[in-house]
Amino acid sequence: MGKVESNKKQKKDALFNTAFELFTTKGTNKTTISDIADKAGVAKGTFYLYFKDKYDIRNKLVSYKTKELFYRAYQSVLEHEISGFDNQLHFMVDFILDSLEQDYALLVFISKNLSWGVFQAALDDKMPDSDQQFYQQYLELIKKDGRTYDHPDLMLFSVIELASSTCYSCILYQQPVSLAEYRPYMHRTIDAILTSFESKGL
Repeated sequence: MGKVESNKKQKKDALFNTAFELFTTKGTNKTTISDIADKAGVAKGTFYLYFKDKYDIRNKLVSYKTKELFYRAYQSVLEHEISGFDNQLHFMVDFILDSLEQDYALLVFISKNLSWGVFQAALDDKMPDSDQQFYQQYLELIKKDGRTYDHPDLMLFSVIELASSTCYSCILYQQPVSLAEYRPYMHRTIDAILTSFESKGL
């Protein structure tokens, strides 16, 4: 990477990191573009070289943070040599929930801002230090298991939405029960989602 590209990356990373800090402490509504640029140490005009507005950087941040979680979960599957798509998906969900349980700010940020468009962007982006997309690897896990599903993208979205939304209160407030108590029911529901998306053939 050349010096110019390296400087651009540093500025973009600074904007990303600063925006995440401000969004998770002040809130998106109370954070201005000037706040982000000033704290990141860049000119306000520099912000607009990378993002249209604060909602654009918010959406890209959610996509980036979600992609990071997916990637780390996928890498952990490989490291632990988990076999069978069902087991791999359950393992990844548990990995993601464990990560969110240790980072309340990230949990709140993703849970409040995850949408279908942002989710798709996370699937389409390349994984860190790789030319592969997480979604390609996800489809490969399904293929190796020998199963076929209708709309595997919607299936994954349903699983992630279920996990993030239902576990939000369990993690933050231990309501209606703790995450440990809720997990078995969540995993049963995930199994039901997989069954509902499984291709029935002709």
